[in-house]
Amino acid sequence: MTRQHTEASGLSHPLTRRRLLRLSASALAVPYVIPSSALGLAGTVAPSERITIGMIGLGRQAIAYNLPYFLGQRDAQVVALSDVDQWRLDLNDQRDIVLYGRKRTWPKGRLERCARYRDFRALLARDDVDAVMITTPDHWHVNMALAAIKAGKDICCEKPLSTCIAEGRLLADTVARSDRVFRTDSEFRSYPMTVRAVELVRNGRIGQLKTIRMSIPITDPALPQQPEMLVPKGLDYDMWLGPAPLKPYTEKRVHPRKSYERAGWFRNTDYCQGVICNWGYHLSTVAQWGNDTERTGPVEIKGHGSFPPADGLWNVIRDFNVEYRFANGVRLLYDSVKSPHVRFEGTAGWVDYIFPNRLDAEPKSLLTAKIGPDEQHFPLKHEKRDFLDCVKTRGKTLEDAEVGHRSTSIGQLGLIACRVGKTLRWDPDKEQFTNNDEANRLLRRPDGRPPWNVWAPQKTSRVRS
Repeated sequence: MTRQHTEASGLSHPLTRRRLLRLSASALAVPYVIPSSALGLAGTVAPSERITIGMIGLGRQAIAYNLPYFLGQRDAQVVALSDVDQWRLDLNDQRDIVLYGRKRTWPKGRLERCARYRDFRALLARDDVDAVMITTPDHWHVNMALAAIKAGKDICCEKPLSTCIAEGRLLADTVARSDRVFRTDSEFRSYPMTVRAVELVRNGRIGQLKTIRMSIPITDPALPQQPEMLVPKGLDYDMWLGPAPLKPYTEKRVHPRKSYERAGWFRNTDYCQGVICNWGYHLSTVAQWGNDTERTGPVEIKGHGSFPPADGLWNVIRDFNVEYRFANGVRLLYDSVKSPHVRFEGTAGWVDYIFPNRLDAEPKSLLTAKIGPDEQHFPLKHEKRDFLDCVKTRGKTLEDAEVGHRSTSIGQLGLIACRVGKTLRWDPDKEQFTNNDEANRLLRRPDGRPPWNVWAPQKTSRVRS
């Protein structure tokens, strides 16, 4: 790996104060006009005070939410983009991208000077990148985050953090030993209604918490194996596979060509564990927060679910019903049959967060109850603003790697219980099952290998266009 950078813009580095300070006085002998914005005047933020961001992964989540947010912040500057697919990497200032029902826009001209790489390792090698936003398929999260820590970058990483509990523990421990800022990127703790619900629960407004109910009505269809296809030009399929097993390319395994529709990898266990772990993370992190168990886990899990044929292309769990018991006696009931919600039930009432922005309660007076100044209050802050602020202060984010790992493991534990079909006893300190060896084998990747070495030689796929 060298630090030579091949960029669409032809510029090896954007013009920042770091870059300017490297120039000698003789290089500035000719008259040079520096705009006021470069000095932080006229209401702008000086380049030396901006956090430089590298975006790793440019799929629909990145385009819909992550990239527009960072491009719109005066104290952040996106300087590099990375994606394994060239058509995504060729992103420009077009204004006709519609995702999740609305047009996605950002300040014009913010992408023109971004460096672009199909190999994320070249982005990590840049010494002018402060932090990275990882928005890739789930199977890459741990490996990329570990590589970013090694490269000295702060990290904002999409949920769920891992595809197995053992690798999630490795990531959380590595972050804890490092001096890097880490934020698990999930917006549900940034919603006014979830903050309100958790404050009511944590301050005893529903009495003693007894039961949490959460549901997600999203199921993924099954699909048999598809014919092998030529790897499209511009797609580095070897890099896309990364730590996953070598499998033949077919479009429904990866993502649609030149479209931001739902990708096939969400539905294959080599890359994702299905909605029970992926989208369901949003709910489990709110449940953990309200139960004050965000840095631990349950002690008992049982569940059942239906699975498509394991040898199919789309083979993630479809429907499920899981029951968890925590050491404090609280039960968590998680299923796939109702609209997305998290409901906290106590001895004096209940409060229910209903996605996306509704709150219900009984008694109704809870909806207007005041939280006193001496009670527990939680900040209402955008998840990426939380990350940027902590990069500046070097403080701990509101949803760090440990919290992200524990919330991820809720879905993973439920999935394991559904696969084994027996009541499992869990030691949340050792993160081991105490009564089932088969379940313990499912704590690691199916092939038993450690996290992939991103610096090792690449595997080679068999069919190329």
